[in-house]
Amino acid sequence: MTTETLRTTLAARRPAVISWSRVRPVLIHVVLAGSALVMLYPLIWMVVSSLRPGNEIFRDPGILVKDLQISNYRVGWHALTEPFTRYLLNSAVVVLGAILGNLVSCSMAAYAFARLEFNGKKFWFAIMLLSIMLPIHVVIVPQYILFSQMGWINTFLPLIVPKLLATDAFFVFLMVQFIRGIPRQLDEAARIDGCSKAGIFLRIILPLMVPALATTAIFTFIWTWNDFFSQLIYLTDPHMYTVPVALRGFVDSTSSSSWGSMFAMSVVSLVPVFLAFLLGQRFLIKGIATTGIK
Repeated sequence: MTTETLRTTLAARRPAVISWSRVRPVLIHVVLAGSALVMLYPLIWMVVSSLRPGNEIFRDPGILVKDLQISNYRVGWHALTEPFTRYLLNSAVVVLGAILGNLVSCSMAAYAFARLEFNGKKFWFAIMLLSIMLPIHVVIVPQYILFSQMGWINTFLPLIVPKLLATDAFFVFLMVQFIRGIPRQLDEAARIDGCSKAGIFLRIILPLMVPALATTAIFTFIWTWNDFFSQLIYLTDPHMYTVPVALRGFVDSTSSSSWGSMFAMSVVSLVPVFLAFLLGQRFLIKGIATTGIK
């Protein structure tokens, strides 16, 4: 038997060794799939619970529906003092006002911090950044007193007007970082052509800020739509309730709670958020990925 034949025989008898480079991707996908299932389980359970009778929701933690109850959606839509359409429209008014306010005010403030020169620029920028760390619970009492004296309680003004004053420092900082990544040569070229500072902002900077503006709009939509604390403080008239405040009406501590209807309307309230994230995902990823890149 030659040496080559012996090597071939030994190689054939050697057990196959699975390469770690092939196993590693499989294990990663298994772990990610398991983690995604764990995170999605509460959402799936809520959707399933919206289709169950109220007395079976907390008896079975599984996700299989034995007795389908589509009537939960019909009952929940008219269970409160107003049809649920009213609360959806109220939330839409607040959300649209907040989005418009943040897009206009935060973009203007960001342009001033990123491109203009004025006294105390670094100081006010630092103050703006410090306001990000300020909890809303610290300022809610003086704000409530102020808005109460102005007669704005039970209106949408306390939820919309502050957005017109660039109070969301996070979005200002986001846009500042994005504008700093735009070459200043474009500003200089526009200035040579006779553009004013306002013209540079409207014709040069703003069109290039579409990813940052889209990111601001999506986050504002999600945060405002899901906001419960501020809307609960300023809106006490059931006719003015938004979706998060209206959902609280399904839970009554003094009598039986309508869990099936509450879960059904919770699913309805999640649909706009899901659509907003789905339609704006491309701009959201692009806006976050390009922020701060020089």
